[in-house]
Amino acid sequence: MYSGAKKYEDYAYVLDYLPHGRPGISRSPYTTGGILQLIGENYFTLLEASPKKDATYNIRDRIFVGKGPRALVSHILSRIKFEELTSSAKAELPSVIETIVLRNELFFTTFFNISQQVTPRMHSLELIPGIGKRLMFNILDLREKQPFKSFADIEERVNLKDPAKLIARRILDELSQDEKYLLFTRPHTERNF
Repeated sequence: MYSGAKKYEDYAYVLDYLPHGRPGISRSPYTTGGILQLIGENYFTLLEASPKKDATYNIRDRIFVGKGPRALVSHILSRIKFEELTSSAKAELPSVIETIVLRNELFFTTFFNISQQVTPRMHSLELIPGIGKRLMFNILDLREKQPFKSFADIEERVNLKDPAKLIARRILDELSQDEKYLLFTRPHTERNF
């Protein structure tokens, strides 16, 4: 779903704060103040960042990480893989992803309205957990008659229980597994933060 220009995160959510750095990883001069593990709001990029000195952090806080002056983050250290998240960060991830999906309801509702086939035999809707061929054809038929306006509209017209949770599950699968098709995240090989 994402393509084209460089993909930088402007905001991210705190998954974990490690005041003494990640165990087993040597500390550099940049990580002496600890490490923040974050998930980006737009591309669900998993990041590690160096916190600002004397700043306080709460799990699930939404903080600015984009270009320009940052109040709570000194700099982005690197993009990380799911396996590099702490146990605490992994535990927070599903609910934080669902929060992001709910806060961006229009974007994800639009996905239901404009999604296309990924191969001649598979539609991108089928990659969402809980959506098979019959339900996919029903969604395509209903969106042709009238575009979906909200998650509640999708739930009511399609009889699809909790579409936000299903999208969040797909995003978690894309982050934690080696998925062939990426609908909402970007390949880990991209270097942009």
